[in-house]
Amino acid sequence: MDETGTSADDASRTAAALRLAVARIARRLRQTHAVGDVTLSEVSVLARLSRDGADSPGSLAELERVRPQAMASTLATLEERALVRRRQDAADGRRAVMTVTDAGRKVLIDRRSESVQRLTVVLDEDFTPAERRKLLAVLPLLDRLAERL
Repeated sequence: MDETGTSADDASRTAAALRLAVARIARRLRQTHAVGDVTLSEVSVLARLSRDGADSPGSLAELERVRPQAMASTLATLEERALVRRRQDAADGRRAVMTVTDAGRKVLIDRRSESVQRLTVVLDEDFTPAERRKLLAVLPLLDRLAERL
C-alpha cells in the first residue's frame, strides 16, 4: 500500500476496468457513423489541426504517436477528400505544413454534434442528475490521464 491507502492491485484493476469502459464507449460512438465516414485517426488529425493550427506531417506523426508512413497515408486520404490542404511553410519553403479546410471543420462539427447528441440522450434518459454530476466530477481526472499516456 502507498500513502493514499491504495495498492498496485487496485491501480491495475482500475486500469483494466477503465480501459474496457473507455474502449466500449469509443466503439459504440464509432459504430453510429456512416460507412465511408472519416476514421478515428482522421478525426484526431482534423481536430488537432483545427485546435492547434497548421503543422508539418512529421510533427503530426509524432504528436499522434504514429509512424510517419501512417500519417502520410492519413493525410493523403484527408487531402483527397479536401478536408486538409498542404502548403509550403512560410518560414521554411522546404517544409510542408497541413491546414484543415472549411470542409474539414464541418466534418468535425457534424461528427461532434452527432456523438454529443447521442451521449446527451443516454445521459438524460438513463442517468440521474446525481450520476451525471459524478461523471462530470471525474472528467478532469480523465483529461489528466489522457495527457499523461
